[in-house]
Amino acid sequence: MMVDDLGIGDIGCYGNDTIRSPNIDRLASEGVKLTQHIAAAPLCSPSRAAFMTGRYAIRSGMVSTGRVQVLLFLGGSGGLPPSETTFAKRLQQQGYTTGLIGKWHLGLNCEHRGDHCHHPNQHGFSYFYGLPFTLFNDCVPGEGSDVLVNLQHSLYNLTLLLGLGLFTMVCVRVLGLYQVSLWLLVLFFLLSVAAAAVWIVPFKFLQTWNCIIMRNQDVVEQPMTVETLPQRLLAEAQNFIKRNADHPFLLLFSLAHIHTPLFKSPAFAGRSRHGRYGDNLEEVDWIIGKVTETVDSLNLSNNTLMYFTSDHGGHLEDSDSLIGQKGGWNGKYKGGKAMGGWEGGIRVPGIFRWPGRLTAGKVVDEPTSLMDLYPTLKYLAKDTKPDRHSDGFNLMPLLEGKVARSEHTFMFHYCGAYMNAARWHPPDSGSIFKVHFFTPNFSPLGAGGCYNTKVCFCHGEYVTQHRPPLLFDLYHDPSESHPLMPDTEPRYAEILEQISRAVERHEQTLEQKETSNDSASSTETVRVQNQMTWDRILWRPWLQPCCGTFPFCGCKENATHFKGETI
Repeated sequence: MMVDDLGIGDIGCYGNDTIRSPNIDRLASEGVKLTQHIAAAPLCSPSRAAFMTGRYAIRSGMVSTGRVQVLLFLGGSGGLPPSETTFAKRLQQQGYTTGLIGKWHLGLNCEHRGDHCHHPNQHGFSYFYGLPFTLFNDCVPGEGSDVLVNLQHSLYNLTLLLGLGLFTMVCVRVLGLYQVSLWLLVLFFLLSVAAAAVWIVPFKFLQTWNCIIMRNQDVVEQPMTVETLPQRLLAEAQNFIKRNADHPFLLLFSLAHIHTPLFKSPAFAGRSRHGRYGDNLEEVDWIIGKVTETVDSLNLSNNTLMYFTSDHGGHLEDSDSLIGQKGGWNGKYKGGKAMGGWEGGIRVPGIFRWPGRLTAGKVVDEPTSLMDLYPTLKYLAKDTKPDRHSDGFNLMPLLEGKVARSEHTFMFHYCGAYMNAARWHPPDSGSIFKVHFFTPNFSPLGAGGCYNTKVCFCHGEYVTQHRPPLLFDLYHDPSESHPLMPDTEPRYAEILEQISRAVERHEQTLEQKETSNDSASSTETVRVQNQMTWDRILWRPWLQPCCGTFPFCGCKENATHFKGETI
């Protein structure tokens, strides 16, 4: 169960005493809570790519060198490459029925509408129901836009300028003030129409293009009705569990919460002490409780591993004067969503529950990663076949208490395609040393986030390089407030040297030959194509999924297909 944009400080078992989360807290009390659970990236698409594959997103090309760090259009060609292997595909090959309910956000088509090269069905999920993209502000009229707002303004101004120029030349010609060529008028008219089309068609119909619901490879609702989305996703998740209760199954329930726009479910409105965001959090907790109740009611709890997490930290900059704070709280940790390697953007909740197998109430303070789920599930499914290079480790020995230390001696933190930070957990120490090679420039000056741009960027003038790197000891300074210096840390030079060598070894693995998906015994050099380039991100009409005949796309899901839970 993965929540979208949930901060580690948002729930009770991680220290929040003002928002009620009894069902999530119950998972922790009946299972194992991880206190240093780390996402591989501080943004949706790269974090989820790493989570699905057990590999840093740079290995699959799901990283950016510029401003755009996530997929922006369903009609783009970027996405999780078909050459990648997900934990769902591995378990599917072991006989598990696999399902994804909710958010995907890892691409859809490559060359034409309907090739579904990036679709969940092609990546090992036997059943898919949900959002092939994500929930974002453009899905709800009046909530503003999240997609290339500066470009939209530029195209709008260009359209107005060309239109004004055309109008002026027509007036000059009609009034006989100057003999304006008819061909020049036609040219300006065509330029005005083209500029208007480039602005209006992709951006003013974003609700139709991006905000859709699919069942497997069929578009069943376009645009989606956001108000009923939580109940539909929950009903689908419960029904999947019930349908597959008698044989091995894997369900990834990827919630649309708690990404903006925030839901306005009447049953939860005004219930929390933290406005609409708090109301949404308490709805998330209720949903998690219903899924847990379904598992328990079918007597599946003793042979079912349940896992709860978030894709990355809360979005600190998301707020307005009417609603207040719309993004999450990351507790004592610095930074948040899209802030590179700062702890608040990558340290997330991690809870495993398995009665009879995992000790109730156990707390693990060792470094772990979302990428660890891939090898953990392979181990549990008895999958011993050769695989590609993995950046995660099997968590079961740590969860079961058979070992005391994590296998993550080093971990690396990317901001887009750039190595931003790294941590070292020395075998002879309880300390966890972390270096930042660069940090995003917060704005305005003195702020705790990038409020002027709404999200932080990873390149050029938007970052400050550090030579030598900033160094922190997370054991003594989890909020990364007091950089260590040679006169305050006796091992200063050794720490920087050890991390520098680890980074070099890691980067060498990015160039190594890897096992081919088609043959377990052969290797081939896999050329990774960047999936976040402009030509792959921007909207293309021939890639746009459509319910109906393009461009006249529109349909509503039959209400008989789902039965909502009573709150």
